Parts: sequence; C-alpha cells; structure tokens
Amino acid sequence: MTVQALDQERKIITFVLDQKLYALDVKYVKSIERMLPMTRVPHVPAYIKGVINLRGVIIPIADLRTQLHLDEISYSETTRVIIISTNDKEVGFIVDEAMDIIDIAPQDIESNTSTYNTEQHNFFEGVIKKNDQLMVLLDIEKLLTY
Repeated sequence: MTVQALDQERKIITFVLDQKLYALDVKYVKSIERMLPMTRVPHVPAYIKGVINLRGVIIPIADLRTQLHLDEISYSETTRVIIISTNDKEVGFIVDEAMDIIDIAPQDIESNTSTYNTEQHNFFEGVIKKNDQLMVLLDIEKLLTY
C-alpha cells in the first residue's frame, strides 16, 4: 500500500441505532462513556436530553435516536455516550451500542443517500459498504448545526 493510499483512508467508529449500523469519523471522537446521570435543561430541542459533568466539564447530551427521528427506547447496559470534540465544542451522542473502530477507503463510501427519508439523510455523509455490511456515515458538522 502506498503512502498516498494510506492518506486517503479514514478511521471510523461504528455503533448501533435501531438495530442498524451507523458510523462517525473517529477524528472527532474524544471518548466513549457509559450512561452517566444527566441534568435536564429547560427550553432546549427534544433531542437534547440534558447535560453531564464529565471530569469537571459540562457537556450537552443529544440522543441520536431522537435527532434522526427514530423511535425512543429505554437505555440499557449497552447504551453508550460518544463524546465528540470539534471547533472547541464538546457534545455527547447517545447510541444503543458502540461497536468497532475500522478503516475505510474512499471507494467504500457511496454518497447517494436518497433512499433514506429526507429528515434523516440531511445528516448523512454517505453509506459505507464494508465486508458485506452497510452502515450510514453521519456528518458531524450537520449534526452539530441542527
């Protein structure tokens, strides 16, 4: 493999929402945490479930199920919060289960997401085909500006 090919590969973290695989670019991931006690905040969008105190830092927590218009479920032992850090902002995203960190090549990403409903695909960077599995790659910037 050439140096140029390595530069084009990306690392992603995969996770489950509603029994489907999703992914985020790992360069934004600061940590993966178990569910922590949250403090509710009034007058925020429905997908903001509250804030947590993580090692002295107050972080807003968004439920990706709600943000992607999926049915809400009760949190379980496998529920995780993926802490994202970008542009001096930190946000936690609640996911059903964190899975793996994998490498993907540009040709693994298909940008046509028109088969998904409009409310969801606004947040999609593309669909990844890897090892006979399909997963939706979410666009961090779009999620954070919603």
